[in-house]
Amino acid sequence: MSDQTRSRTITWLDPAATPWQATTESGLAVLRRVVAGELPNSPMAQLMGLTLLAVDDGSAVFSAVPAECHYNPAGIAHGGFAATLLDSAMGCAVYTTMPPGVTYTTLELKVNFMRPMTEKTGEVRATGRVLHRGRRTIVADGRIEDAAGRLVAHASTTCLVYEP
Repeated sequence: MSDQTRSRTITWLDPAATPWQATTESGLAVLRRVVAGELPNSPMAQLMGLTLLAVDDGSAVFSAVPAECHYNPAGIAHGGFAATLLDSAMGCAVYTTMPPGVTYTTLELKVNFMRPMTEKTGEVRATGRVLHRGRRTIVADGRIEDAAGRLVAHASTTCLVYEP
């Protein structure tokens, strides 16, 4: 390996052995257990370095630190990093509204990028909030802000409600 080679090791728990979609608990209760450390982050959150900080009815907050492993060829965090962070925040905000046995999937996602993110950006926070909850669809929005409160990216989503 050359001195320019980097590596990253990721570990996670088997999602099939973890009660992610607990049918006896509401989405809010499940996510509160994740925040409290009683349930692990999802494998995707582990891979991307996302941390669920807080949830309430209709809202969720994640943090992340853009790192070299998130960079695209232009030397900035790939737009997919921001999109994943926003999709996670908005999706978890939606999930907080789910009763036991009901879940959702992202139907549509739109992201606007305002500023690039690099290692120098430091920690960013993504907040998702539900704007409208219908019987079959839920609309939410999300925003990523840097430590100075500057808007980095904004998104909106429509999620489909279903019972597995």
